[in-house]
Amino acid sequence: MRKTAATKPATMKDVAARAGVSVATVSNVLADRKPVDAALVAKVRAAAAALGYQVDRVASQLRSGRARIVCVLVPSLDNPFFTGLIAAIERAVRDEGYDIVLASGHDDDAVERARLAALLSWRPAGVVVVPSTDAFAGRDLLEGARVPYVVVDRVADDVGSDVVTVDNEGAGRLAARHMLELGHRNLLVVASSLDLANIRERVAGIAGAYAEIGLPRPPVLEVGLSFEEIDERIDRYLAAQGTPTGVVALTNFATMGAIACLNRLDFAVPDDISVLGFDDYAWMRISKPSITAIAQPVDAMALAAWERLRARIDGVSSSDTPSHPDRLKLGCRLEIRQSARAVGPSLLGADGADDVGRKQTHAVQR
Repeated sequence: MRKTAATKPATMKDVAARAGVSVATVSNVLADRKPVDAALVAKVRAAAAALGYQVDRVASQLRSGRARIVCVLVPSLDNPFFTGLIAAIERAVRDEGYDIVLASGHDDDAVERARLAALLSWRPAGVVVVPSTDAFAGRDLLEGARVPYVVVDRVADDVGSDVVTVDNEGAGRLAARHMLELGHRNLLVVASSLDLANIRERVAGIAGAYAEIGLPRPPVLEVGLSFEEIDERIDRYLAAQGTPTGVVALTNFATMGAIACLNRLDFAVPDDISVLGFDDYAWMRISKPSITAIAQPVDAMALAAWERLRARIDGVSSSDTPSHPDRLKLGCRLEIRQSARAVGPSLLGADGADDVGRKQTHAVQR
């Protein structure tokens, strides 16, 4: 069937006519090739949106010789932390003329390498990667391809690239000190896997907080990465070891699994067992009780990762993005809600309580 004028896709010339600018200006704005006045950028983008104009990325890449694709590789698409991170990265690059291609490593080194090889076949401008394990199985592929990359979240050692992570030890300490302030001696720490550096760091922070007041580190239960494993292992622990006064879960999956298991076993939170979780999602705020949690700065992590990657893509070095690999560590915050209650006097004492108050200056009280 012959196309009519009404159904013909909009062209760059159509966008230029609607915006009242030259085709060259439209090209520079949409390809982000040269600096353009902000007012003209707004007019061009508005015209393109109104006409439904879509940039032909393949043709643009062939003309410019520059890839306009950013690849993102995460360990799992089932984990809301990683999907939240992807969404935040997408928001960061939305208006900069780049498209995102993503893949999951399925928490497996071999799969990670295969997925990364497939992503690199796109010849991306850069890659954001959250390694599936501390081994970072795809590092040699990235370095061999000479593609700029940034590692986010899970980092064990020097990886030869920019790194954006959080202060995991500080986050663990913040969680532990809150539970100590509420009088919890008998605590259970629920961890996904101690094979992951970020989880070990969170455990170290908890151990350090308890050691400061002469208490042994609370027991740590590894529960795996699947919801079913978490429920089963917590159930077995409670049957064998008895009921702690509180649970600190070190990932969002561990938090959900712990609460699901406690609900199934008819434990009331926080009357029977207090729960302090990790990450901060809408369900934590609207559940009854609402969940006290350590919140990671996901949007800030994504923006920092993109800023560093974009600087590497453009070959730009600044005080914020030095020429040598940069390691940025962001702070977490405590969201105090209803799921953790006091079971006795503070174990920190007057000085410790004051110190906790100072460290929680960014905590949100609800």
